[in-house]
Amino acid sequence: MKWDALEEEPCSLARTIGVIGDRWSLLILRECFLRTRRFEGFQSALGITRHLLAERLKKLVRQGVLRRIPYQESPKRHEYILTQKGLDLYPVMMALVHWGDTHMVDERGRPLLHEHRKCGKMFDPVMVCSECGEPLLAKEVHTHPGPGARPASAKLPAGKPAKAKTPKHAT
Repeated sequence: MKWDALEEEPCSLARTIGVIGDRWSLLILRECFLRTRRFEGFQSALGITRHLLAERLKKLVRQGVLRRIPYQESPKRHEYILTQKGLDLYPVMMALVHWGDTHMVDERGRPLLHEHRKCGKMFDPVMVCSECGEPLLAKEVHTHPGPGARPASAKLPAGKPAKAKTPKHAT
């Protein structure tokens, strides 16, 4: 696998890493979910150089994760808004936050708590099966080649084709 060609790999994780797999892109997305929208806001929150920030924002716009919208004409300035593709990264970001809250906190505890506005309760994100609603555990998940897999990447023994149905959310 070539790092600069991850977006062409027949692996959803590799393709995703090709878009958001560097630390600055993830931290920019964190700021987007915390409602930062302007270049100066990102720079102030992250302490990133202008050049690097501009490069990462351009990539996220080019990939359709952010949308660049003018908010001032003279001088021309833009805001960066999450697209639906960007908003769909929320569960990924919350999974990373939860891992950090579980394994990387110090004696002071979690830096941020998350409240579900609908019920008013603080929560921990959980991942559940789209079919039965049960929590997903790594030991209880099996993979099968999908229609986009390369024949050589199949993990099943020869002569045993996968008979996996397409999940509801994929149709």
